[in-house]
Amino acid sequence: MAYVISDECVSCGTCESECPAEAISQGDEHYVIDADACLDCGTCADACPTEAIHPAE
Repeated sequence: MAYVISDECVSCGTCESECPAEAISQGDEHYVIDADACLDCGTCADACPTEAIHPAE
């Protein structure tokens, strides 16, 4: 199950540089995760300073 980035994202870019799969990119409102590329490793969630990244439900 891929991770998702919520509206709490402040677009700091920390998650993008931490993602080993390069599955995170800047979206229209905030960063987004490509679910097909996500490895479910949680590295992005651990790095997020606003705790805006969670496993998809």
